[in-house]
Amino acid sequence: MPRQPAKVLEDGDLRRLLKAIALTRHPARNRVIVLLSFHAGLRACEIAGLTWPMVLGPTGKLTNTLAVTMGIAKGGRSRCIPISPNLRDALRALHRLEGRPVDGPVVCSERRGHMTARSIVNLFSALYAQLGFEGCSSHSGRRTFITRAARLLPKINGSLRDVQELAGHSALSTTERYIQGDRAIQRKLVNLI
Repeated sequence: MPRQPAKVLEDGDLRRLLKAIALTRHPARNRVIVLLSFHAGLRACEIAGLTWPMVLGPTGKLTNTLAVTMGIAKGGRSRCIPISPNLRDALRALHRLEGRPVDGPVVCSERRGHMTARSIVNLFSALYAQLGFEGCSSHSGRRTFITRAARLLPKINGSLRDVQELAGHSALSTTERYIQGDRAIQRKLVNLI
């Protein structure tokens, strides 16, 4: 039986996830992890590899975009992703909490080094299990980000190519596989025909 794609979360599910994060041992760090997945579409390996120079400008202030460099991007496909207001607030709070570092990992392990991608995957697994979310994985945030971005395209006259570039996919067909359909919207669409 083929593996099911990671579940796309609804707004209420994300709110519950963020509420659960507040009760963890490292709430500021874990909030950034979740928002990097859901608001920037980063993979676990990209979250683990993200460093402060990728989100800070030369003056040490947060920039408007985060730079996913070739060294951490899957397939070496670097890209720049605009930072959402919620992610900006979370990064700013973590940066302040960590003493305003200019270098080193954004997401630190308890030993102050980079967290591993496996640790990020395990964090998501534990949170989803705690909340009873079935079918979710560390990739759920990425799929949710891509699906939401695709659904919002008509409002801003964007194209699927914009979503492809944000996701860092080399082929549009890969981006299309991430987008989850919506039966209610499909019914409305058919009723308009």
